[in-house]
Amino acid sequence: MSVAKKIVPVIALACSLASSAFAGEDAIVTDLMTRPMPDAPGKELLMINVVYPPGAVDPVHRHDAHAMVYVVEGSIIMGVKGGKEVTLNPGDTFYEGPNDLHTVGRNASNTKPARFVVFLVKRQNAPVLTIATE
Repeated sequence: MSVAKKIVPVIALACSLASSAFAGEDAIVTDLMTRPMPDAPGKELLMINVVYPPGAVDPVHRHDAHAMVYVVEGSIIMGVKGGKEVTLNPGDTFYEGPNDLHTVGRNASNTKPARFVVFLVKRQNAPVLTIATE
């Protein structure tokens, strides 16, 4: 798989997050690792690093993947449809399933950035994020 094919989904995520960030600031999304899953044909593992600038807010979206979040610094607020909104601090984790609608995703601070790592199990070459139209 070419490097361009691996980076395109991450660029799409970065653009989606950037378009909704508070005060026009971009979320910085970095592809850390992508690996095919030979034991699960058609699936891949993707790990990304996300930095929310102060006040950043995600649009309502889906990942169509299993996504596990690990907060490295700052605080973020996450929530899925039907679940409780939670504030996550360094060392905290969050899980989002392939059928979940990610209704809340934002930096808890308007003055400090937040950084988290996301580990996804998804279909190969599928977009990382799809903006919800519901």
